[in-house]
Amino acid sequence: MADIKTSFMGLELKNPIVPSASPLSREISGIKKMEDAGAAAVVLYSLFEEQIAMETGEFSNLLSSGALSLADASVYFPHRHEYPRDPEAYVDHIRKAKEAVDIPIIASMNGTSKGGWLEFAKQIEQAGADGLELNFYFIPTSDTLLGLDIETIYLDILKSVKKIVSIPIAVKLSPFFTALPNFAVRLDETGADALVLFNRFYQPDINVERKEVQPSISLSKPEDILLPLRWIAILYGQVDCSFALTSGVHSVDAVLKAVMAGADIANVCSFLLAEGVEKITELIENTESRMDELEIDSLASIKGALSLESYVEPTAFERSSYIKLLQSYGRI
Repeated sequence: MADIKTSFMGLELKNPIVPSASPLSREISGIKKMEDAGAAAVVLYSLFEEQIAMETGEFSNLLSSGALSLADASVYFPHRHEYPRDPEAYVDHIRKAKEAVDIPIIASMNGTSKGGWLEFAKQIEQAGADGLELNFYFIPTSDTLLGLDIETIYLDILKSVKKIVSIPIAVKLSPFFTALPNFAVRLDETGADALVLFNRFYQPDINVERKEVQPSISLSKPEDILLPLRWIAILYGQVDCSFALTSGVHSVDAVLKAVMAGADIANVCSFLLAEGVEKITELIENTESRMDELEIDSLASIKGALSLESYVEPTAFERSSYIKLLQSYGRI
């Protein structure tokens, strides 16, 4: 039987299947179901910076600090009662989850500025979390912000959290950085224990009849794996930290592709929301069977096998692949 054990930011895991932050982890019963189905670890749903600021009385400061651009921006945010739990209850949720299951629990904090909300990282650690995912989701809308400014904010947040806690920290990013390899190296040097690629880019639609912006969310599709797959293959070997591939993991081949590119784990979310948590068991069993079929002894033996580290001149390889792809259209 193939060895599907892996290591992610220092955590030894029995397999690479880790449910990412989602509503599935809002209840202890849901976390227990994921463990029973075979999940190697669970990333909890996110605690938001704005939510903490509301509870601590810092929300008005957050709006006027420049982190949020409109003075009346508070009307766009959910009210306290619309969040699953307040910050203190979120910390208690971690504590209860650790008591209920044996697998690692990775908490998630979602924010975009350096501030008092980061102090909750210490409470999260004290509650027993095995790791913390910093989810950076920020769309710059002002022409006064430079790319370097945004990168500096993220590095400062990471640096601040690393001073507060000793548990491993994963940084979840979007793909929209001018020079992602350089930024990845700086995150690694600042202390990131893992990079999670990528954050979904949620895009609201427009309701023409009502003449208003209409929130729109769709689950990932199998082809969505291509973007994180390519970037992990590029970054593998350039940094020392772990990689998690998220978005588009809907099959056993997707899991193996993630590992071959250089990922340590495959985060699963949309597939479980659409098909059910029991699909975790199917993914694990099929991963073992597929590896036996392909005569692969262990995940470790194929990790990074198809990354760009394997090529003499990665830049030339990327450029030549691009040209070949365009020239091949119509001949396939």
